[in-house]
Amino acid sequence: MDESLAGQRLDQALAQLAGVPRAQAQRWIEAGRVAVDGGSARPSQRVAAGAEIDVDPPEVTALAALPEPIPLAILYEDADLIVIDKPAGLVVHPAPGHPGGTLVNALLHHCHDLAGIGGVLRPGIVHRLDRGTSGVLVAAKRDAAHAALAKQFHDHSIERVYFALVRGVPGAEAGRIERAIGRHPTDRKRMSVSSRSGRAAETHWRVAQRFAKWGVALLEVRPASGRTHQIRVHLTSAGMPIVGDPVYGRGGEAFGLERPALHAAVLGFTHPTSGERLRFEAPLPADFAAALAVAARREGST
Repeated sequence: MDESLAGQRLDQALAQLAGVPRAQAQRWIEAGRVAVDGGSARPSQRVAAGAEIDVDPPEVTALAALPEPIPLAILYEDADLIVIDKPAGLVVHPAPGHPGGTLVNALLHHCHDLAGIGGVLRPGIVHRLDRGTSGVLVAAKRDAAHAALAKQFHDHSIERVYFALVRGVPGAEAGRIERAIGRHPTDRKRMSVSSRSGRAAETHWRVAQRFAKWGVALLEVRPASGRTHQIRVHLTSAGMPIVGDPVYGRGGEAFGLERPALHAAVLGFTHPTSGERLRFEAPLPADFAAALAVAARREGST
């Protein structure tokens, strides 16, 4: 091992040695594909001088994102970027199990010239919404716009407002959740606040409407960081799992929902070229609005 890497976190050192993003190095370590001096490894452990690091990276699966004529609900578009209202059920980018039918495929068909901006499989993608989450999402059409938007997300200068229908009626009007989030210690498909390698995360919420008879509430949620599954994990950890979330909560059949009741309602950012502050809103989709109507009817009954 290069002696200059001594004292660094293992994920940082491995990223430099292997020439991969730090997040990818973390995934290799958490998947048990990295050993230090023949033993197990943690992303946060410090690398000692002279340590032997062995890596068994997974085989690369060749994927290609191709244009597909998938309809888009466009809220705004110019030469630098495009803002859409993503429907629930639409995957953002191709991945194993979802080689096509994604937002990326739709963007390639609509914009024609996205290839390579942000990566071969994620052209134009600056941020993600989970498959079951609906709402506002921005994509870049030029490299400079991609870099400028990515920096705003990194600096947390983006305005993001979500609505979530949760189980449990909080006694307080508002609250803040500050708990580090990392990969679940036993279930690799989930995130958790119990991970030893968690990264700092902060979420603010306030009650928009209570439905005491159902034991649910509509929350306005503002994440102050951008961890994977952050809102879903944080609200669950606070005893308020999202209705319809099959991973962190329970089903939403009673409300007619077949996906988590989470909607990205507002996205605000500074235009990467003009410097103008832009703010976009997406109305609640039909299934979410219908779920609230169900709750309201029950609340109003005697």
